Amino acid sequence: MMQYDTNEIMQYMLEEDVKFIRLAFCDVFGRRKNISIMPDELPRAFTHGIAFDASAIAGFGGETRSDLFLCPDASTITALPWRPEHGRVVRMISSVKYPDGSPFPCDTRRILKNAVDEAGAKGYRFSFGAEQEFYLFRLDESGRPTRIPCDEAGYMDIAPDDRGENVRREVCLTLEQMGVRPESSHHEEGPGQNEIDLRYADPVAAADHAIMFQTVVKTVAHRNGYHADFSAKPLENAPGNGLHINFSMSGQENEDMLGCMIAGVLDKISEMTVFMNPTENSYLRLGQNKAPGYVSWSRENRSQLVRIPAAEGEYRRMELRSPDPAANPYLAFALMIRAALYGIENRLPLPEPSAINLFSATDEQLSLIKKLPATLEEARALAKKSDFVREFVPQAVIAAYCG
Repeated sequence: MMQYDTNEIMQYMLEEDVKFIRLAFCDVFGRRKNISIMPDELPRAFTHGIAFDASAIAGFGGETRSDLFLCPDASTITALPWRPEHGRVVRMISSVKYPDGSPFPCDTRRILKNAVDEAGAKGYRFSFGAEQEFYLFRLDESGRPTRIPCDEAGYMDIAPDDRGENVRREVCLTLEQMGVRPESSHHEEGPGQNEIDLRYADPVAAADHAIMFQTVVKTVAHRNGYHADFSAKPLENAPGNGLHINFSMSGQENEDMLGCMIAGVLDKISEMTVFMNPTENSYLRLGQNKAPGYVSWSRENRSQLVRIPAAEGEYRRMELRSPDPAANPYLAFALMIRAALYGIENRLPLPEPSAINLFSATDEQLSLIKKLPATLEEARALAKKSDFVREFVPQAVIAAYCG
């Protein structure tokens, strides 16, 4: 990331005719929030932060201690391409702090940074890439979303059957303008369902990109007369939306190291599931249409929870297929790093791969494999009693997810 001092940022504001700066952050569920300030307020923002009332932000506490401060990270500055060129609007991701300047523990971006820093201190460096699926639905005459898909196309179909092609193209070009690198895009299996995959990045940047991605998709979709729906199961009889997380570690040329990482994730996944699948709608997707329902792994098999895609060298990775786009990527990535480190440090043996298609397996075959939580209530109960979760997730965040 580029590092800028205050004078360089202020010079940029003048040269680019910037009139508004959005200080962006997320609540504990990964929902995007922001406050807009004028350029004259930036020195104060960098020095002291900008105060806001946190009492109405999910997971940030009640009215008794509601004053928190947003402190912008200058390295994350990016112009919003869909806003006017004159009177430009830029965004900076901000950390959340207490009035005394100490970090706010429920800032999930900070939770991820802590995981990255601790992994780095032990000599491990992780990379992530997100694959997000979404539906495009038509708007009614009043501009409100319907449940009518934009098309009836299928997997990797092309125009004119695929009516999301131009939306995906505009999304990818917009992301490129913002410094985010798309890798591929295509029509998915469901009617009006699409997928865009992002290139690998360090964990914090990858999570930043995943959050920004949804904002860009929703903005571009609306400009084209559609509503972008990232919920886990928008249509009852169609495939759900997944957030497939690709995950690797530098220096994992050793097959045993990758095996230990996978073993750690498999060992802790049930306890982490509420953070990967945080809504009741999430559990309508799991176990259906290639979405995993069991704790298993294999090479290439898309019916499994974890798979190792066919790739070599720097592209060799594991893919976790259970999360959906309602997940907060900062929390999801942080917990995956912690689980991987648990597997490595304890030299957990990798179970035998599951070579069968779990969607057509017999009851006898399935009885031998551990199931993922089948309901939100079950996932909450497992997280509440997990020592692993309590060690790495603040109690206020656990309470927000688990009640």
